[in-house]
Amino acid sequence: MIESIFLINGLGDIVMEKHWASAIPRSICDYFFDVQKSASRPEDVPPVIPVPHNYLINLLRNNLFFVAVISSEVPPLFVIEFLQRVVHIIEEYFGECKESIIKEQHVVVYELLDEMLDNGYPLATESNILKELIKPPNLFRTITNTVTGKSNVSSILPSGQLSNVPWRRADVKYANNEAYFDVVEEVDAIIDKMGGTVMAEIHGYIDCCIRLSGNPDLTLSFINPRLCDDVSFHPCVRFKKWEAERVLSFVPPDGNFTLMSYHVASNNIVAIPIYVKHNIIFREGTGGKMDLTVGPRTTMGKTVENVVLEITMPKSVLNCTLTVTQGRASFDSVTRVLLWDIGKIDPTKLPGCKGSIALQSGATIPSSNPVINDHCWYYHCNCSCSNFRLRLRPFGTNCKCDYLRLEL
Repeated sequence: MIESIFLINGLGDIVMEKHWASAIPRSICDYFFDVQKSASRPEDVPPVIPVPHNYLINLLRNNLFFVAVISSEVPPLFVIEFLQRVVHIIEEYFGECKESIIKEQHVVVYELLDEMLDNGYPLATESNILKELIKPPNLFRTITNTVTGKSNVSSILPSGQLSNVPWRRADVKYANNEAYFDVVEEVDAIIDKMGGTVMAEIHGYIDCCIRLSGNPDLTLSFINPRLCDDVSFHPCVRFKKWEAERVLSFVPPDGNFTLMSYHVASNNIVAIPIYVKHNIIFREGTGGKMDLTVGPRTTMGKTVENVVLEITMPKSVLNCTLTVTQGRASFDSVTRVLLWDIGKIDPTKLPGCKGSIALQSGATIPSSNPVINDHCWYYHCNCSCSNFRLRLRPFGTNCKCDYLRLEL
């Protein structure tokens, strides 16, 4: 049970608070403020903070801490997942989850929290159900509510709230039936200076946009489901069928949702679409030099686009003077982040980045090289679909993609 939720910004100010069973005094946040001040970065604040008679479980998003007060033993990941759901719903309603937007739309945020938690227990967390309960604000509705004194809360219970599939509203009708699936994978890898892979693993999730009439029952199968472990599903997935047949069977919600997340361990074959050859040297008194080369690898003839390299330099780095053969590079002297926006990689002409690194006067040589973060968009689908976005029509149309197949 969640007793209270506090929204705290990076300066330690309480932006909003919501209580359920009883009003928890603001003084309980003093324990959180002490931990927040002692942390070198906001990301270093531990997610679970034990305090006398309570636990503080927090989630950081957009420099805002969502702090839940728990008075009894509860799985922390359960609370963190709910806080993440709150952030997602706010983004669904207002586009972004920022302090200024929450202050401006505080009435709607309070109404959403009232519906999402019933006496401290999660109740309605699906966006399509919440949008039937609480209409998303717009200019016309705001003016109407101001004149008439009404609120955004509907007086009619959502049609699917009391059914055995509460995540889907009843009597859905579309002129064009469509289903979109985005498979997004993040590869965490350790690469040596020659571009060889030391260790690699994948964290992925499947985002869906379903616009199908009636009450569709879908089956989604993988070519090799044994690669996926640590899976997490949307409540619509029939878990027993997954355990028995390794097949996803579900009645989908209407609209956007995340179907599942998964992990592919390093002991499996992880195909990394690019390689990075790097040579970063720091010298005392003269600063340092940097030489980077990026190229495609294991692309099976597909295109690698929107490649961005992000390098967080040590605090002793004062500036970086760089020359790139493709794209543009910039260095932020405040955050110490070097950003190289490469774009599309041409296999016949590999992009390179060379330059010098200036250290602060009297600073010692960094004990280790910085970490290079890479972001890219990889065309991985072998059929007519692109970007892993599968546009499927109902009544048996299948996509012959390497990874998954959908049956309607």
